[in-house]
Amino acid sequence: MAKYTGADCRLCRREGCKLFLKGDKCMTEKCPYLKKFAPPGQHGKARKKNSGYSVQLREKQKTKRIYGVTEKQFKMYYDTASEMRGVTGENMLILIERRLDNVVYRLGLGASRAQARQIVCHGHILVNGKTVDIPSYLVKAGDVVSVKENSRDSVMWETVKATKNLNIVKWLEFDNVELTGKVVALPQREDINDVDIHEHLIVELYSK
Repeated sequence: MAKYTGADCRLCRREGCKLFLKGDKCMTEKCPYLKKFAPPGQHGKARKKNSGYSVQLREKQKTKRIYGVTEKQFKMYYDTASEMRGVTGENMLILIERRLDNVVYRLGLGASRAQARQIVCHGHILVNGKTVDIPSYLVKAGDVVSVKENSRDSVMWETVKATKNLNIVKWLEFDNVELTGKVVALPQREDINDVDIHEHLIVELYSK
């Protein structure tokens, strides 16, 4: 199956770290990972030390699950990054960061990337004044990302309007009253510091 439909917190346990897939719940004491952090499965607690290949594979799976992309999409980002100038691993992460669903999440319009992806798919988001319902759409510097005017009065935006997003990344600007953001520049590797990703392991995996 291309889409995972199981429990999100099970993925955090499998990767051995918080992937922040449940939004605000991940930041509270109610987070299931804090209560049961052993890997899932009958033999989860008894698993032996990982091999080099296993470490590389887990890093790829972790990154893929953080951003909610499929295996085919992830490989496509790697192939595109390998043809670009610069460091392949960094280019790959920057490409994924430019996804529209990730930008909507970074702006604070979605509590999680999964919710942000749903918001995009339901046609609530405009890019430069035009409806874009493709989560994998790559934004460019100068793009304006906003909520549709006829969607702005929805109760789902009340908290966003009332609270200024103080955690906005430096490559984005956001007006929480007008629900409008702007991509002021393309993200850089140092901007992606809220998730612990070792992209060189992914490059090593794909280079075999």
